[in-house]
Amino acid sequence: MALPATADKSRTKRIFAASFIGTAIEWYDYYIFGTAAALAFGSLFYPKFSPVAGTLAAFATFAVGFVARPLGAAIIGHFGDRIGRKSMLILTLLMTGGATFAIGLLPTYAAIGVGAPVLLVALRLIQGFGVGGEWGGAVLIATEHASPRRRAVYGSFAQLGLPAGVLLSNLAFLAVSGMSNEDFLSYGWRIPFIISIVLVVVGFMIRSKLEDAPEFQAVKQDKATSKVPVADLVRRQSGTLLLASLASIAPPAVGYTVIAYMLNYGTTVVGFSRSTLLTLILLSTAAWGATIVGAAVLADRFGSKKVYLFGALTAVIWPWPMFEMVNTKSTGLALIAFMVAAIVQGLMAGAQGGLFTDIFEVRTRYSGISISYQLGGMIGGAITPLVATALFGAYKSSTPIALYVSALALVSLLAALGLRNQAKAREAAAGAAQPVDGGVPATEPAR
Repeated sequence: MALPATADKSRTKRIFAASFIGTAIEWYDYYIFGTAAALAFGSLFYPKFSPVAGTLAAFATFAVGFVARPLGAAIIGHFGDRIGRKSMLILTLLMTGGATFAIGLLPTYAAIGVGAPVLLVALRLIQGFGVGGEWGGAVLIATEHASPRRRAVYGSFAQLGLPAGVLLSNLAFLAVSGMSNEDFLSYGWRIPFIISIVLVVVGFMIRSKLEDAPEFQAVKQDKATSKVPVADLVRRQSGTLLLASLASIAPPAVGYTVIAYMLNYGTTVVGFSRSTLLTLILLSTAAWGATIVGAAVLADRFGSKKVYLFGALTAVIWPWPMFEMVNTKSTGLALIAFMVAAIVQGLMAGAQGGLFTDIFEVRTRYSGISISYQLGGMIGGAITPLVATALFGAYKSSTPIALYVSALALVSLLAALGLRNQAKAREAAAGAAQPVDGGVPATEPAR
């Protein structure tokens, strides 16, 4: 009959819209902060510092949001595992979007003195707290509606929101990049923050129509939800949590090197114009999105872990060539460098949603994938621009930066090797527990 097929397509479209659009809005908010930190916040909120110190302070404010992310992941994940995915997704959207809009209205240091950076840090903490629970919920609302053979593709719905958010944020800053430096620092930087409120309203309307997936609803109906998900997670899957956290470092390490640090490095060290770099990063997002889709399809066919490992391996190799190509000051070579970096990210992103859904148990899954993703993001995303700025200040060379990013990717590669699919592990345990030649079970299944 046509009706079930039509209904299924309609449901898939709703899931895609909720997972993709909400995540795109969240990451639009997050990336415009990173862009503003590179281009404006040093002089506007930390004018008493030297240019290098001001940039470091701006990136430190950027990093503060990452500190709040694991806390947000744990608390929002707790209620996501107990109450449901939908309500937490609406909360994360409102927290991040509201904080972003407020940043656009902040007075600067020249107007209120030290209160300006204090308020900026406070809003950054709220923004980071909300983002802490966003990715996990957006992935789960999609993957838990999918069959095991389609989980990577459904998981890519949320992942596609990342390049879309970068695309929107770069378009917003590109629109104001033609202003004079005086006008940009006066009011131009505020425009991308203020207009984000429109996107938040759209995301709220879409997510309010969501339903939690049958897989989680079954856990609630059976009254099998965890009373303290994080405690159960640590008790039952601490090793998986650690490995997943380490495996999550590589994608943001590569991504924030390009999106956050390279904007500052490319303009102040290499000599590119601000608009040129924004345009190149903008163009690379097309390769990022296309690779996510392709990697997700391959992950469902050959296994999410294999595709993720391949992506992590490319992340180990690419940082040094990327910096060398940017250092030539050739627009064409810089575009290729960013394109390949986008493909590297896309390989891991396309497989990550399906992989992380499979390695955690349903009753603690929101907490597990949120905490591991955010811990990895804190190391790979928050610290990388700071370390990169400090390394260049100390050595006046991009080589130590490239080696640092490669080392982070190597950690992720080794950690991902140890991740295990929970469903397959249970099947293996059940098979091993069957009687051997009519005798007793070969092993006793874990209780």
